Amino acid sequence: MAKQAGSGDPRVRGSRTGRPIMALLELLGRRWSLRILWELRELPLTSRALRTACDEASPTVLQARLTELREAGFVELGDGGGYGLTALGRELCETFMPLHRFAERWRSSPSPRLRGEGRGEGESPRRR
Repeated sequence: MAKQAGSGDPRVRGSRTGRPIMALLELLGRRWSLRILWELRELPLTSRALRTACDEASPTVLQARLTELREAGFVELGDGGGYGLTALGRELCETFMPLHRFAERWRSSPSPRLRGEGRGEGESPRRR
């Protein structure tokens, strides 16, 4: 990420402030970032095992995300060649657990329309 002129804060897409929360959300919002962290939450995985766990994500994109997550301090390459979470990465994943539990309750809630279910392909929610 580029630095703002005269500032110690990194420039964050969509933000003039470079606030840490904006930088974190921008990183986590990139394709496959959250999935990689989620798949590594229990045990380290090799690059190939991680790709399989991520539904055969493009190796190029997967490696780019792993590089970004390593630079951010969330993922590390272990001695055995597998990728695992750092202490900071494990802490981040722990912050996801309340959201995960909420998502599980939401998925089984009786309101499928709120989850986008029951609409035809390309049908706007307002047309129902």
